[in-house]
Amino acid sequence: MKHRTRGRILNRNMTHRRAMFRNMAISLFAHERIETTIAKAKELRPFAEKLVTVAKRGADALESAGDKTDAEKIARAEALNHRRILMSQLGGKKYVITKEDGKDVEINVVDKLLKEIGPRFKQRAGGYTRIVKLATRRRGDAAETAIIELLSANEPAKKKEKKSAPAPVIAE
Repeated sequence: MKHRTRGRILNRNMTHRRAMFRNMAISLFAHERIETTIAKAKELRPFAEKLVTVAKRGADALESAGDKTDAEKIARAEALNHRRILMSQLGGKKYVITKEDGKDVEINVVDKLLKEIGPRFKQRAGGYTRIVKLATRRRGDAAETAIIELLSANEPAKKKEKKSAPAPVIAE
């Protein structure tokens, strides 16, 4: 029995898994939606949501950062700390996206997290991603596929509906 173990191994060793989740998270934050297998999407979700939470806190610290008072200096130090946490998880590399018109655009994913994605979820307590299962399977190995995407800023949380008990059948 494997007690107190969590997460899927995904047929990879630890360093390969860590690199895979780092690459998938970078793609998710750059494109805001990626297509992958269901198992990988379910494992990527907590990894990505923790990074969004760090980005939220870093964005709050950036807003209150200034140069004059001690509180502003502390806020600036907190913002730097959150940036360094994100860089340790994602790396500080630029990510190149090719747009539809053929132009290449360089994006620093850490900057995008702190300046766009973090402030977008300022009012949200959690649940920043959505996994949508696709009906089609991947060619080649027929793996079930899903799309994992970041939610929009004002999208409400979806509440699960409780199933009501079936109506009693009255025999006549």
